Amino acid sequence: MTEPHTAPPEGTPPTVPQLAIRAAEPPTAEPPPPTGGFADRPPGYPNALVWLRAGILRDWRGVLGAFVATWFYLPVALLLAVWGGLSFGIVGLFAGGFGIEDQVPSALRDAPLIGSLLEAFLSRSGGVLGGFAGFVAGFLVGFLSVLVLPWLGTADEPFALVTGLVGTVVAAALIGVCYTLYRVLLEPRLLVISGARQPSRREEARLRPVLEDCARRLGLPSVPRLLMEDDPVLSNARTYARHVVVSTAVLTEPDDEIAALFSHELVHWRTGDEITSAFVRGVGLPLTLAHALPTWLMRTFPHPATNFVVFLFFWPVLLTMRYVVLPLHARDVRAAEYRADLGAVLTGHVDGLRRVLERRLSFESGRSGWDEAVCATHPPHELRLDALDRASVAGVPAGAAEPVTAERLFGQSGPVGTRRTWLLVGVLTLAACVGTGGLGVVQWAFFRPQAAVDGYFSALADRDSDAALDFLTDQSGVSDRRLLAELLRGEGYQPPTDVKISKLEREDDTATATVAYRLGDVRQTASLTLRRDDDTTVGLFHGWRLSGGLIPLDAPVAGPGVRLNGVEVPVAAEGPSLALLPGTYTATGPTNALSETPKETVVVGAGQGGASLELAPVLKPAAVEAVEARVREWLDECAKQTVAAPQGCPFRYYGGSAQKVTWKILEYPKLVVELTGPTTAQVGTPYETQGKVQVSGTSTYFGGSSPFTEEDGFTVAGIATADGDAIAFRPTAG
Repeated sequence: MTEPHTAPPEGTPPTVPQLAIRAAEPPTAEPPPPTGGFADRPPGYPNALVWLRAGILRDWRGVLGAFVATWFYLPVALLLAVWGGLSFGIVGLFAGGFGIEDQVPSALRDAPLIGSLLEAFLSRSGGVLGGFAGFVAGFLVGFLSVLVLPWLGTADEPFALVTGLVGTVVAAALIGVCYTLYRVLLEPRLLVISGARQPSRREEARLRPVLEDCARRLGLPSVPRLLMEDDPVLSNARTYARHVVVSTAVLTEPDDEIAALFSHELVHWRTGDEITSAFVRGVGLPLTLAHALPTWLMRTFPHPATNFVVFLFFWPVLLTMRYVVLPLHARDVRAAEYRADLGAVLTGHVDGLRRVLERRLSFESGRSGWDEAVCATHPPHELRLDALDRASVAGVPAGAAEPVTAERLFGQSGPVGTRRTWLLVGVLTLAACVGTGGLGVVQWAFFRPQAAVDGYFSALADRDSDAALDFLTDQSGVSDRRLLAELLRGEGYQPPTDVKISKLEREDDTATATVAYRLGDVRQTASLTLRRDDDTTVGLFHGWRLSGGLIPLDAPVAGPGVRLNGVEVPVAAEGPSLALLPGTYTATGPTNALSETPKETVVVGAGQGGASLELAPVLKPAAVEAVEARVREWLDECAKQTVAAPQGCPFRYYGGSAQKVTWKILEYPKLVVELTGPTTAQVGTPYETQGKVQVSGTSTYFGGSSPFTEEDGFTVAGIATADGDAIAFRPTAG
């Protein structure tokens, strides 16, 4: 017969069936034995599981309200909605006040009377309309953002959305069950803390016989434990899962009123109403705990200033409980009060219960407002009296409905389930175990850090660059995926072989794998870092990816012709030109008539910081002969000239005026050719290998002439360049 702990009843009570009530005659058997079983559960339940199930599954509205309000963050949504509404409302207030008139079509603005009325209306109410529209829009945006944002990541994965919802439901149900067990198992200690105590011998002698007599009339073979609460003013009793707490003021009441009170509370105890309330609170436990603090503050410090400050800080929690959780749960609680009143009818103490309700009726105030009309845990006493009277007189006419007995009131608490139900549960459990085991196998085979490492090196062994890149966290270094694919398919590529994971350490969402592998003939070891994916595959599995993995290649040889595995490498203006996957690559450089570039093997190890490519062109052996041939041709052309100083040639005659000059190359110089670039070379002549030339002619002195023949040494200097398949020589001025 618990008095309201929150607020008032609905406007109309649940319909009370017109049933004939037949009170059970008090048997002459022995006093009922004390409670027993798990947590002193009420009689009539074959086991504790049925007891808990009966209470947990009764109030689905209250459970749904607590679940949605808590696990969909309704207080946070309400907070952001109000702030969003205020922000958008202020913007709309100014925007509507200053800019809404400009949006009116010119035809309406120019219309007689209508235009003036419209402008006057907008000038005075435009800001109000804009502010109202802004507040509504901001409220909806803030409210829906909290509800939608946590699920946006699963928009592309419907299965992930389902698993997220199922996981949330399971978590809420598990917390609710655990909280219910906590309240049931620790109920004696919790009641002692709240002020309840064991009854004295005098109190026991006064109340125990009445309690046991009511239990016998209700057909209950046992009774809950009796505790006392020191309150000499208010006559009241409260029922919990295992106890009935009675105030000391009850001791002064007549026996029939005490019996009516106990009859009411025994129905609460037998039907497990406290289990229902505990489960609702457990499902919304985070919200329940958040609501407990402001409630305690306002109850402990009852002052308007205190209430204002508490409401200022906790208003989202208080409003969510007041307008969502409490109204939904209070409906079941009020129905339980009507049901518990029938206990007094069954025990034959209707008059006692009627007097109790009529006495309290004089103290009952009006039930106006949301709290008093919707959130009340007890129906109005007048409606309870009306329902009690209708139940008392029902069945008097002949052929009335079947009388209500204790069995019909309490229901039949059979086993947890039938054989077919248990078979279905077994099949579902087996399917769940098989499915969970299958998911575990899939997780172990494809979604472990080891699986990511194995898959990465397997993709390299298959020369599949796209598959290998899918195992990397960062693919930004790949500017041309097609080029990378061609490099791996080239004949000069050799992937890592004989890969073995020697060690793997995991910490939260990061793992470090030590991998040994072979590149060519060299055994190498690398330490690879892996990270767990935030996104899931089919909403169930979180894969792993390697951090890094791409190794930048620095190729300093500029110009076309640098190739890896036969694929030309683009040379970047700044920084590394290419990012490679682990393996060995065959590099070649440009080749022309003057120089050639020997092949070079580029070893790119997994996990290394970078790789370098230093192709050095060398002079072709045949290029020296070609340069010497070009030089000789040039010298022969010089020797054909008949002047003392051939233009642009490395030799000349300094003996004065000479006529009929002829040149003859006695010995060609031995040249030194040094490359200055892939297509250019410096040509020179050491002093000891200089050439010899013979000059002949006639010298004129003081009007006479005389023949002369002289020999002289000379050197050659110039630049040799590759011109297609030919070599050109250009002498330098000396």
